[in-house]
Amino acid sequence: MNNFAYNFINKQNMTITIAIASDHGGFEMKSFIKQKLIDKGYEVADYGTNSNESVDYPDYIHPLAKAINDGKYLRGIILCGSGNGAQMTANKYANVRAGLAWNKEQALLIRQHNNANILSLPGRFVDFDVAWEMVEAFLGTDFEGGRHALRVSKIADIN
Repeated sequence: MNNFAYNFINKQNMTITIAIASDHGGFEMKSFIKQKLIDKGYEVADYGTNSNESVDYPDYIHPLAKAINDGKYLRGIILCGSGNGAQMTANKYANVRAGLAWNKEQALLIRQHNNANILSLPGRFVDFDVAWEMVEAFLGTDFEGGRHALRVSKIADIN
């Protein structure tokens, strides 16, 4: 079993649900990623949107981020045109660490060094295959802890 599959199957061989949401700018890529996850045997909680019709990304990102914040899901994937607005919205929640990635290496690092629980993707700026590589890296990578643990604990610490 590869690292991707191992990290998302618990000890009882039950799949863990991956939450996903986008606006219109990320809808096509979200649909692609959602189908790839389903094809791999994962459950997906789709928070919308469900078309290319123009919408406001906070309407879809807030519910997903709240669910991650409240512990309903361990990981989420969010998309908008640039990935920035979705990430900014998600990071309003104290228990959310959403990281924007444009390549596989960034997706690895947001997990390894920042213990990100949400991956934010730029739906209009990367190829679908690159997006899938980022999803696999994000879901298949563990947090390194160690020297990074103190830094991550300081993220939610507001002075």
